[in-house]
Amino acid sequence: MMTSSRRAALRLCVAAVLMPITVHAAEPQYFPPPGDWARKTPAEMGLNPALLAAAVSYARHHETTRALDFSDQEATFGTLLGSMPTRRARTNGLVIYKGFVVAEFGDTASVDPTYSVAKSMLSTVAAVAQRDGKIASLDEPVGKRVLDGGYDSPRNAAVTWRQHLQQESEWEGAIWGKQHDFVGAAAYGQGERKPRALQQPGTFYEYNDVRINRMALSLLRVLDKSVPEVFQDEVMGPIGASTSWKWVPYHNSYVELRGKRAPSVSGGTRWGGGMWINSWDMARFGYLWLRGGAWGGQQIVPASFVKAALAPSEHGPDYGYLWWLNTKGKNFPGLPANAYGALGAGSNTITVSPDHDLLIVWRWHAGNSAEFARRVIEAIPAR
Repeated sequence: MMTSSRRAALRLCVAAVLMPITVHAAEPQYFPPPGDWARKTPAEMGLNPALLAAAVSYARHHETTRALDFSDQEATFGTLLGSMPTRRARTNGLVIYKGFVVAEFGDTASVDPTYSVAKSMLSTVAAVAQRDGKIASLDEPVGKRVLDGGYDSPRNAAVTWRQHLQQESEWEGAIWGKQHDFVGAAAYGQGERKPRALQQPGTFYEYNDVRINRMALSLLRVLDKSVPEVFQDEVMGPIGASTSWKWVPYHNSYVELRGKRAPSVSGGTRWGGGMWINSWDMARFGYLWLRGGAWGGQQIVPASFVKAALAPSEHGPDYGYLWWLNTKGKNFPGLPANAYGALGAGSNTITVSPDHDLLIVWRWHAGNSAEFARRVIEAIPAR
């Protein structure tokens, strides 16, 4: 016979089984609407205000030595092909934590060249081209679809989209008056290089703006639209960016497209032109990648592309699809292995730490962007 105490215990067990379980849904991710970005104080976000203020103070006091009027541009990079502004902003930046602005300093509204951050933007346009079937496979030779003569030689015919994205194409030739080998002090300034023997495509990494500019033209060919037009329609428009940015072509980088002149843009500002943009729009672009290529329920960059883009290439210095990675802990010292960034001369940088849900835009600074990020992370309480 069951005792009264055992019957009571059984009733408690049954009640526990039947009791509804409350599941707390994950807090929805915030996506800033056009023209606005919500701010929260460090205290509201659980950050240490003093440590965050110290991190921002560090960033403020580490400005680049680059000339304010860009008068050092040609000595640094060589003969210009495109326009340059007459003045840049001083160092400035934004700290985005868990989607909210927790710090801002300097003139973040200034529309300035962002140099090779444009390469990561070209990677995003390539993702759109693949998403929309304009590129069947990243391992397909570019010359299979691009028939403008740039891939006619046996060497160049072997070059694939993936090799372009990983800067391992070893493409040979000239585009817009600049040669792939960077030989000649007048044309390439301090970026001049010594001649070397070319390797087989896909076997050697070299950071090379000529080859990236060739990729940019190839994207125009397969998209049948200018890269800035696609970037606006498929990326910057959907993420609510301003209309103040502009992707400035070289003076001679125009081609005929469906009977009209179309600009082919560059992957940087080494020879002028390039992406001119403010820090807020840079932050939106970086935030799209922090959120895995999605924005408010729309998957803009395919998740599979994001994953592949943030995996290191075989021969690069911890480099993905035109993104700098940290799997070896060398590009962003002190940050997690999955941190990554877009790095431009000047320095103009976007630094992302998914482990901390953290995005930092820091412009016109000296030193490694990881040092600022590391100091911001010190303000985040240990989990």
